[in-house]
Amino acid sequence: MENKLIEHGLNTNRRHFLSKLSLGLGSAALGSLLIPDLFSGINGERDVDPLAGIPHFAPKAKRVIYLFQNGAPSQLESFDYKPKLREMWGEELPDSIRQGQRLTGMTSSQTSFPMVGSIYDFQQYGQARAWVSELFPHTAKIVDDICIIKSMHTEAINHDPALTFFQTGAQQGNRPSMGAWLSYGLGSENSNLPAFTVLLSKGKGNGQGVYSKLWSNGFLESVHQGVQFSSGDDPVLYLSNQEGMSGQQRRKMLDRLAELNQLSFEKLGDPEIHAKVAQYEMAYRMQTAVPEATDLSKEPDMIFDLYGEDSRKPGTFAANCLLARKLSENGVRFVQLYHQGWDQHGNLPNEMRDQAKDVDQASAALITDLKQRGLLDETLVIWGGEFGRTNYSQGKLTKENYGRDHHPRCFSIWMAGGGVKPGFVYGETDEFGYNIAKNPVHVHDFQATVLHQLGLDHERLIYKHLGRRFRLTDVAGHVVKDLLV
Repeated sequence: MENKLIEHGLNTNRRHFLSKLSLGLGSAALGSLLIPDLFSGINGERDVDPLAGIPHFAPKAKRVIYLFQNGAPSQLESFDYKPKLREMWGEELPDSIRQGQRLTGMTSSQTSFPMVGSIYDFQQYGQARAWVSELFPHTAKIVDDICIIKSMHTEAINHDPALTFFQTGAQQGNRPSMGAWLSYGLGSENSNLPAFTVLLSKGKGNGQGVYSKLWSNGFLESVHQGVQFSSGDDPVLYLSNQEGMSGQQRRKMLDRLAELNQLSFEKLGDPEIHAKVAQYEMAYRMQTAVPEATDLSKEPDMIFDLYGEDSRKPGTFAANCLLARKLSENGVRFVQLYHQGWDQHGNLPNEMRDQAKDVDQASAALITDLKQRGLLDETLVIWGGEFGRTNYSQGKLTKENYGRDHHPRCFSIWMAGGGVKPGFVYGETDEFGYNIAKNPVHVHDFQATVLHQLGLDHERLIYKHLGRRFRLTDVAGHVVKDLLV
């Protein structure tokens, strides 16, 4: 109890400081701070700057739109052109190249590992002469606006740990996601909308599931959890007033609930009580803000034409890209899209063509749309999956058909805006497309670089929990400055 009273005293002093601060900064400036961030938990201790919403240094980007391609698109059919694999079609992968790498249970029993080049053609585009597959004609048109990283790598070899690793910095669950870390470190730009939102879509290919742990707040305060938006009549479930309850009645109910929660806080000293109150208040404000921010009916036909016909269909990747632009435009700090269907263990030539068609036009349109609105420079857009695909065929190889297993050693992603070098290709893989030959970028390096662009030092964005200081990049990671303007 003594520790709780000490903690309560610290929190009271902080609230007193904020009240004084509001007199000097004004309510608008104070409103930009995420108040629950300023309270240390009984088991948690904030080790970064004492005020949420203040970055460590001047940021290049204000917000992130992350187009996560769940299931792992093949780099060999997208951005990593390997003519050598075509020349050696059907030949065994040399042991000197594989180097005893562990395989998944899906190919570990294979006695043969025949190399297979992409059946799709590649051409060079843009000032950087970047190689892009014929599957991505719209992306090819914006290649001078994006930075392609061909040397990503990870330790995770299966979907769930690999996806969790990218999103939370750890292969196991119960850690804060990247969006939650940004909410914790920077707060929200719009007090009427959550700092972190999530949009889901399914493609035509073989899908891998996504789980709410991927947008969890982990051990951070619950206000930092991602808010999932749906494609139904109610974008956020349970947000609307119940039948028979007016807005005025809801306001009175929340005021009385806050009074009861304050009594509980004074007795228990648990800062999560304040976090819950903040969530209730956010939900109240969102009742007005969300319908307006998610209304696509006022978008002109030229915008729908830019994103493609699917953008008129709620819940599609194209519609979610357009919605992501609107949410970002309205001050949502981190918009996370998950598009499922990239797990092509077999029938890759047919499945990947359809899957790429789902996302290519809308992904490129998002870059074009942000650019024409003057928002690309301050918005970091990321496109990519959780690992890559093998250069050998999973299962039977024919001239018309093949599959590719999981490959963590090298894969490609791209980024755009937010101070990242445009028209730039970084990293190289060997001629077999199996190992990295130049400039490796680990998942933690990627995460450190994203945080850096938002003005956060990944080594200082720390939360003490159960006696340990945690961070998104764990105990590793460095900013890849060659990627930055």
